[in-house]
Amino acid sequence: MPDVRLASPRGKWILLTTILGSSMAMLDSTVVNVALPRIGRDLDADLAALQWTVNAYMVTLAGLILLGGSLGDRYGRRRIFVVGVVWFAAASLLCGIAPNAGVLVAARALQGIGGALLTPGSLALIQASFHPDDRGRAIGLWSGFGGIGAAVGPFVGGWLVDGPGWRWVFLLNVPLALLCAPIALRHVPESDGGPSRSSEAESGGGRRDHARFDVSGAALGALALALVTYALIEAREGSLTVAVTAVAGVAAGVLFVRVERRTPDPMMPPAIFTASRQFTAVNLVTLCVYAAFGGFFFLAALQLQVVVGYTALGAGTALLPTTALMLLLSARSGALADRIGPRIPLTVGPLLCATGLLLMLRVGEGASYWADIFPALLVLGLGMVTLVAPLTATVLASVDTARAGLASGINNAAARAAGLIAVAALPLIAGMGPEAYRSPPAFDEAFGRAMAVCAGVLVVGAVVAFATVRRLPPDCRRPECRTHGSVTAPPLEGRRSAGRAGS
Repeated sequence: MPDVRLASPRGKWILLTTILGSSMAMLDSTVVNVALPRIGRDLDADLAALQWTVNAYMVTLAGLILLGGSLGDRYGRRRIFVVGVVWFAAASLLCGIAPNAGVLVAARALQGIGGALLTPGSLALIQASFHPDDRGRAIGLWSGFGGIGAAVGPFVGGWLVDGPGWRWVFLLNVPLALLCAPIALRHVPESDGGPSRSSEAESGGGRRDHARFDVSGAALGALALALVTYALIEAREGSLTVAVTAVAGVAAGVLFVRVERRTPDPMMPPAIFTASRQFTAVNLVTLCVYAAFGGFFFLAALQLQVVVGYTALGAGTALLPTTALMLLLSARSGALADRIGPRIPLTVGPLLCATGLLLMLRVGEGASYWADIFPALLVLGLGMVTLVAPLTATVLASVDTARAGLASGINNAAARAAGLIAVAALPLIAGMGPEAYRSPPAFDEAFGRAMAVCAGVLVVGAVVAFATVRRLPPDCRRPECRTHGSVTAPPLEGRRSAGRAGS
């Protein structure tokens, strides 16, 4: 059983390392948004190119993050985490020196691969290392400081864009990686989630090694996301190519599900959903919540600069209330959810966020910060604090520790895919043209429609949470407790072994 205590020196090093690594990915997910107008101007890019600057990263991150979690479970979470940190830094360097939009988009896709390796490993290291009594608080601190990395992104991005230039938005990751990787190698213990080869051989499981990976599943998942994203971004043209791409994307998604059901070692085992209704429910909530967040953070930085007239630094600074709230309250939110269960936080949180987004409808030309912008961000921040830490903790509590990396990968994939589709679809739904971000009146009108859509999605998430999420028995760590009374399927490894033995 994991036995590292949060107050111990090793516990502090583990927490620091995981926060540094995850903050790189989370920071980069939001820091780019505030730089988009300047990137568009310097590289002569239209709105579609700006969407791809965000989504190229999200496609590879969402498509491969499941594989990243499985790699960590099999080959060691610390090892894969460090590889991801180094990869992410190298891709960030390429982004920083990109001469045109095409190279920048390609480099962003490479960044997403690094993020897919390091993101699930950071959370799985916490789950696999800390004593159960400290795990909720550790996850709360990880969520809070990691959320700060995401929330402070617009401020840091604005300062860099108005100062040394937008390229430093990416180059900033290099020194962070140089700090994170050595600490991980020196102070973080290695962990993996699967049984040893010898024990499997003795049990007759027939699983000869851990080297089999679901490459076809990973490729199909990434391909489906890329094709659907392309179709949504280019849908304004209404061409035959767009229609064919959309059909191909849906077909790739269907084929992905079929492959995952039939392959011996799927990167997204369907059994992890059927064995835990709680896990399925929380991932549905994740899809709703992070679709709204992705759409908001993509469009809000543009709204503040294009319509309200803020500088990049001003727009980033304006978004800081969410950062302060995450810093002050996330750990307490995680501890509260441990006491009262996840259902209330996961219902109230999205409703608060939806209210915050509806308040953003007042943010237009000549908007007052304290009367219009600050109240909206305050309510949004309170909603994020209420739901983020309990959401993460509930995902991990819904599966066995041995599957922490896989569960983290699936949940992260759901979050990233939701944000990816939102960034691709919202401009289309809201009626934004290719040059909309260069026209304040047109962008303002479309922004209002987009915020209403995001608020509606959050309400759906709250309804799903209220109807489906339940509290796990507090002292029960057996698999059968995780289904809340349903018949539990045998452990994943056991079923695979039994299947092979009988074949």
